[in-house]
Amino acid sequence: MNTKTYDPVPSRRVAFLGLGVMGFPMAGHLARAGHHVTVYNRNPAKAAAWQAQYRGERAETPAAAAAGAEFVFACVGNDDDLRSVVLGCRSAFAGMSAGAVFVDHTTASAAVARELHADAVEHGLQFVDAPVSGGQAGAENGVLTVMCGGEPAPFDAMQPVAMAYARAVTRVGGPGAGQLAKMVNQTCIAGLVQGLAEAIAFGEKAGLDMAQVLQVIGKGAAQSWQMDQRGPTMIEDRFDFGFAVDWMRKDLGLVLDEARRNGARLPVTALVDQFYGDVQRMGGGRLDSSSLIKRLRA
Repeated sequence: MNTKTYDPVPSRRVAFLGLGVMGFPMAGHLARAGHHVTVYNRNPAKAAAWQAQYRGERAETPAAAAAGAEFVFACVGNDDDLRSVVLGCRSAFAGMSAGAVFVDHTTASAAVARELHADAVEHGLQFVDAPVSGGQAGAENGVLTVMCGGEPAPFDAMQPVAMAYARAVTRVGGPGAGQLAKMVNQTCIAGLVQGLAEAIAFGEKAGLDMAQVLQVIGKGAAQSWQMDQRGPTMIEDRFDFGFAVDWMRKDLGLVLDEARRNGARLPVTALVDQFYGDVQRMGGGRLDSSSLIKRLRA
C-alpha cells in the first residue's frame, strides 16, 4: 500500500519513458501526486499494465508521449537505450515543445549526458541528468535520492515535481555532474559491500553468531545502511531481490571508464568489479549485489 505523503505542487503535464522496476513506480508516484502523466514503454503490455493501475495515458512512441509535456522523465537501461528514446523522428526531442525539460534518471555515462544536453539546447529544450539511488524499494516507497547535473533554471523547475518519488533532489553541478555523483555513490557501495561480505565470511569461519555480532557492531562505528539492510540477508544466504549484479557491473564499468579518462586511481573498485565478474560466472548475474559473499563461501 502506498503511504507516501505528497507535498502540494501544481499539476503538470508530464511524460515518463521506461517502466522497468524503477520507472513503473516512479511514474505511479507522479500520477498519485496529481500530475497528468503519459507513459511510454517499448513493451506496450507494460504500459497497459501501468495504465490499468494508475490514472494516466499511454503512447506508442516517445515523441507522442512527450507531445505537450512540460517535463519528460526517462529511466531506461544504458547510453544506447537513452539515445533511442531521445533522438530520432519518433523520439522525445522530436515531440517536445520549446522550453520543455527532459529529466534523465538513467544511470548512464557523463559523456552521454553532456552530449544530450548539447542536443537539447540545439532543439530549444532543456536537459537535466538525474540518476537516482535507493533501488527498487526506494522507488516503490517514493524515497529516492536524486543527484542532478545541468543548468539551475531547469533544475529549479523540475525539483518540486520529482519530489513525488524522492526524499532529496539536489543539483551538484553542470551537465554530467549528476552522473559523476552517481559514480561516486556506486564506488562507495562497492567497497562497503565487499568489506561487509569479507567480515561476515570471516566471522562465520571463526564460529561467531554473526546475527548477534552485526547487532552489536551496528551500534558503533561500523554501522552502515548496507550492514543494516543487507547484513542479515547475507547471513541467510538470500539474494533474490534488490539491485542485480549485472546492473552493478554496468555501473562500475561506467566508473572505471571515467577514471581512465580523468586519471583517478580506483584499485579497490577495479578489484570488486572483478569479484562481481566471478559472481556472474557462478550464474549470479540477477542476484542482489550483496551476493558478493557467495564467492567467499564457494
